Amino acid sequence: MSKYFKDVNTLEELRRQYRDLLKKYHPGNKDGSTQATQEINAEYDRLFKVLKNRHESKATDNKESNAKADFNNMKYDFSEDTKLREVLQQIITFEGINIEIVGCWIWVDGNTYDYKDTLKSIGFKWVREKKKWYFHTEAFRKRSHKKLSMEDIQNYYGSTEVETDGTKRLKQA
Repeated sequence: MSKYFKDVNTLEELRRQYRDLLKKYHPGNKDGSTQATQEINAEYDRLFKVLKNRHESKATDNKESNAKADFNNMKYDFSEDTKLREVLQQIITFEGINIEIVGCWIWVDGNTYDYKDTLKSIGFKWVREKKKWYFHTEAFRKRSHKKLSMEDIQNYYGSTEVETDGTKRLKQA
């Protein structure tokens, strides 16, 4: 029984609802509080473990799946989820920016000039060619020198866009 999360059957649904709930109940918002945020985080952790175990048992049961298929189904590394959530909590209330989760990366664009020092201090890096900031954990290692377009990256890893301008919409590609 979950107080905040409703009808969550996959890790992608869990993450999507988590972002919405974090925006709504963040202590900086009029409806938000530290207690609500802590309850949401506790529920998230519990549901994450349940869904992760379910996913891993399905992968083990399915003899035909290979490691690459399992990776593509997960779309992100479970061990890095906590760090990504912490970073997302720090930027979710920024006005006028777009946040996009692509695989294990967080991409930010829009009106970021006022936040550039904060983004740098969190660990974001600027990509001039894409005109976006990105964040990934230290566990990521680039394996080639091939340059991919943003569309190629989104298609390969899947993406979820979170708009922080008050519209509270989520788009998934």
